Amino acid sequence: MLNDQKIEKFRQIVENKFQIYNSLFMSLPYDKMTNIGMLLPFLYEESKDGYQEGKSPEEIVEEFFQKHTELETEEQKTELLFKIIQYIERQVVLFDSIEDAAFQQLHSESDSGTVLNLYERATQEHHLTAIRKKMDDFAIKIVFTAHPTQFYPNSVQRIIHDLRDAIINDSVTQIDMLLQQLGKTPFVNKERPTPLDEAMSIIYYLRYVYYQSIGELYKKIKNTFGNSNFTPNPDIIQLGFWPGGDRDGNPFVTADITMKVAEELRISILKDYYGHLKNVRRRLSFRGVSDVLRDVSKHIYDAIFQTDVKISAEEIITEINRAEKILVEEHNGLFREILDDFRDRVKIFGTHFATLDIRQDSRIHQKVMDDIYFKISGEDADSKTPDEKIQYLLKSDAILDPNDFEDEITKETLKSIFNIRIIQKNNGERGMHRYIISNSDEVKDVMNVFVMMKLCGYKEEEMNIDIVPLFETMEGLDKSEEVMRKLYSDSVYQKHLLKRNNKQYIMLGFSDGTKDGGYLKANWQIYTSKENLTKVSEENDIKVVFFDGRGGPPARGGGKTHDFYASQGNTIANNQIELTIQGQTITSVFGNKDQAKFNFEQLLTAGLENDVFKSDKKDLSEKDRNLISELAEISYKKYSDLKANPMFVPYLQEMSTLEYYGRTNIGSRPSKRGAGSELKFEDLRAIPFVGSWAQLRQNVPGFFGFGSALKALKDAGRFDEVKKLYKGSDFFRTLALNSMMSMNKTYFPLTYYMRNNKKFGEFWNVLFAEFELSKEMMLELAGYNILMQEEPINRKSIRIREKIVLPLLSIQQYALIKLQKNEGDRDTYEKLVMRSLFGNINASRNSA
Repeated sequence: MLNDQKIEKFRQIVENKFQIYNSLFMSLPYDKMTNIGMLLPFLYEESKDGYQEGKSPEEIVEEFFQKHTELETEEQKTELLFKIIQYIERQVVLFDSIEDAAFQQLHSESDSGTVLNLYERATQEHHLTAIRKKMDDFAIKIVFTAHPTQFYPNSVQRIIHDLRDAIINDSVTQIDMLLQQLGKTPFVNKERPTPLDEAMSIIYYLRYVYYQSIGELYKKIKNTFGNSNFTPNPDIIQLGFWPGGDRDGNPFVTADITMKVAEELRISILKDYYGHLKNVRRRLSFRGVSDVLRDVSKHIYDAIFQTDVKISAEEIITEINRAEKILVEEHNGLFREILDDFRDRVKIFGTHFATLDIRQDSRIHQKVMDDIYFKISGEDADSKTPDEKIQYLLKSDAILDPNDFEDEITKETLKSIFNIRIIQKNNGERGMHRYIISNSDEVKDVMNVFVMMKLCGYKEEEMNIDIVPLFETMEGLDKSEEVMRKLYSDSVYQKHLLKRNNKQYIMLGFSDGTKDGGYLKANWQIYTSKENLTKVSEENDIKVVFFDGRGGPPARGGGKTHDFYASQGNTIANNQIELTIQGQTITSVFGNKDQAKFNFEQLLTAGLENDVFKSDKKDLSEKDRNLISELAEISYKKYSDLKANPMFVPYLQEMSTLEYYGRTNIGSRPSKRGAGSELKFEDLRAIPFVGSWAQLRQNVPGFFGFGSALKALKDAGRFDEVKKLYKGSDFFRTLALNSMMSMNKTYFPLTYYMRNNKKFGEFWNVLFAEFELSKEMMLELAGYNILMQEEPINRKSIRIREKIVLPLLSIQQYALIKLQKNEGDRDTYEKLVMRSLFGNINASRNSA
């Protein structure tokens, strides 16, 4: 009944509004786009009916031209297709804005996973003291990355924000004006964004969304759980930042860029403080208090605009405390809560706003270490093992100068290490305290960074940096326990950890794991690796913090984040929840104040609930483990066979949009790691890999192998065991439901035409057969008639979005077919493929 009410509400405030406001598009004075609104439904109907009849996208688009237009030349036809793409892009923005505007009405303060819900539950079950105790030593951290899964230009982002507000206020005139602006505003970057552009794009959200949403959420936590004996730690909600610091595979991220981004973060938070102080001063206009606040305001202003003036969070807080003392002693503490709120923001955001991380690949570090070894010892680096080089360099008293090296990467790596000290001085230690090493699978990968810092002049007591291994491939995850065991017993590293309060951050990469091992195996491997790493850390009295490289869609480790973290049992350390978000996850899950606050709450309560409220469904029995392991291995074998198929990489290269990702100007980073022209599977970036499957509407990394694993146990007469596991394990159920989400956004009729392709027909049929099997088995497992049966709102949203972009998918496939056949103007069809990428990517927001 509750679901029926929610669906009806969604229909009224989302679906109906979209129909009404979408009609405004038809009357807008778009350049050369007058008739598109009338033609588009015809292309949709041709696509919908055509695919069910087994027609190819080429047949569908040609029939559309023939039946509904009088166009004759190829140039006229492709010009119309470009106009349709532009029109659909703007429809996606309108639907996004309407759905965002409806967020508050579709969610309640007492929903499951909210702070209020947690308080009520804790009170009823007499766990308030336990929750407060956990809050003392717990935090959530969202780390923003620049990974290009969605990037509207800044001008479009601002229109989206304004459009959402206009829709909330039902201001038809304002909506009409904004849609006109949208019609004339370019959606495509003429040039590839720089890492600084990417950073500024996300800093916009920090300034105009997260400063308010996190500040308000902390106040809510404080008012709900705080009392005379307890004040929640302001560090309970944190932000992390990768644009400008993540140099893994991105030659455009230089040491200078990192410095510029750190400075932008510092200035941006000071600007927010300056604006906030204006409001504080409007109320606290009392003698003595106003003088102190005026001086603080001036100091912040000077620190924004004068390079030689700096201000620390501690200095601001000291002055606020002084103002508060006068307020209490001389003015009855009037408006004290306003001052209190401002001080809390300073405690939360410091002068860093978000912690800037450095990330680089372990293989790059090894090359740098070899260069350093040769420079200091004069010996060929190949003459010694990596460990021998580490031991030799640990004993060296040399202090390196980056300019003494010819190799650009060595220079840049050393410069970035030297810059850590400067960034920490300007932004505070919280401004930069982590160095992440991609592709970690050996002890040397961590020790290389330690040695480089020492050779850059950092004494042990000055090394205020956490060295973070990132285990992402199946091999890396397999070795992770052994690597950490050796590190924990290394006397040099032990001393470093002691300096870092015996806290070790460990990052685990979902998306590369899924690419490497398939959906089920990767998720299970990460789960068991976390258990093993928890155990080895506890044995060594180390507090381990896991940092998850979770993307948007389930294929990149995403999906329902609250359910994922709430399902982890007591065998996994729960000291902090940290995860990466990017692209459409930023805009769709944390894109405005209401959504951000709600989703931060969901994360926070998932972590707190895990420790305090015990549930049998969170803990796996030995029998459960053996069953999941068995399923994971069968799934892994099926996925590995697919990867080993000689058609695997050629299929992605020739039949998907993979080759076009790197040319879309949506991100600064190249779409593959290797520099060679030959495409190797291991060099493929997870985002274009997963994204290309999504553009084909095949979503292979989100389900492939799952169905075969379930069928194998069914054939063995053991399906009741799996059903029992699904009902009894939150972890396994979450995995299955997230995989269903991937399958619900899969639409094989789009590519039915490939089944007869001479080169790839057989390979396509393997993919299709596994999808059909996975869908059938998943429905049987859950007892559902349709995918996502218990998530009607999400299902409805996905259906509307898929309806909007179906013509776009037809255009993209049409262009790809023309390119495969080498027909027409190649440059034009390549542009059609790339332009249709945007709308498809931007519409895929229901993935996290």
